[in-house]
Amino acid sequence: MAASNHTSPAVFLLTGIPGLENAHAWLSIPLCSMYVTAILGNCTILFIIRTDPSLHQPMYFFLSMLAVTDLGLSASTLPTMLSIFTFNVREVHIDACIAQLYFIHTFSLMESAVLLAMAFDRFVAIHQPLRYNSILTHATVARIGLGFAVRSVLMVMPTPILLRRLRFCFPNILSHSFCLHQDVMKLSCSDRRINSIYGLFVVISTMGLDSMLIVLSYVMIIKTVLSIASKEERLKALNTCVSHICAVLIFYIPMIGISMIHRFGKHASPFIHVFMAIVYVLVPPVMNPVVYSVKTKQIRQRIIQKFQKQNTMDKS
Repeated sequence: MAASNHTSPAVFLLTGIPGLENAHAWLSIPLCSMYVTAILGNCTILFIIRTDPSLHQPMYFFLSMLAVTDLGLSASTLPTMLSIFTFNVREVHIDACIAQLYFIHTFSLMESAVLLAMAFDRFVAIHQPLRYNSILTHATVARIGLGFAVRSVLMVMPTPILLRRLRFCFPNILSHSFCLHQDVMKLSCSDRRINSIYGLFVVISTMGLDSMLIVLSYVMIIKTVLSIASKEERLKALNTCVSHICAVLIFYIPMIGISMIHRFGKHASPFIHVFMAIVYVLVPPVMNPVVYSVKTKQIRQRIIQKFQKQNTMDKS
């Protein structure tokens, strides 16, 4: 056993849901249903916006970016989730694991950035409604999206390099059904202070800053709304922000929860760790299309029209 501890493993072992290993095949049904819902929902949002010229506006371009990010996050976790719950394959090669965590964290940072861009969009729409289209031109929206994408890619890029310099030891068992930086880092038996410091720096300088700016945007939005004389106009202005507020809460609450558990909940039940991780990666891609389809009148109407048109064509 002593010798094995000094041999770096070539693979990591994924963990399903502790205590429910015998039910993994059954649990794969709702999990696969959630993935199908996420993929179909976000693809529907993209299709509706792409095919309807009246939705070619900044708000819906940012919504398209959110849908693409959610699709990327779903695709990043699907292979290992499917392998462990459907085929009971627990092994994942270290290189594949590091690649997976790179994409998971990259798309997570992108989602945070897109939510910030959407908050700015709502602020401009409420604070400067007459100049909205002149401020957020198509070129400006494209630059914002490209800038946030480049930021996410570059910020996470050092993570695989820093992880590859570590030596990993047995036991090589991960806490989740997919790879996360904090989880993989804990399996190292060499000095991981640089990894820990850089990971904290990335979180604070991206998601931490984004969340503060989102809060600031809504402080300014509320200040602007309170200056509107008509109660009906105030409610109408705030109603345009409901979908975005829901998306922010859906993303940040699980993210904060899993971060807190990793750092301070070492004695918490393994089930809590696994449950929060699944919520973190699956709930936003599933719920965002639902929220925007229900709460955004234009999207809801276009979806209903598409289905009615398809039903008419099928009957004819």
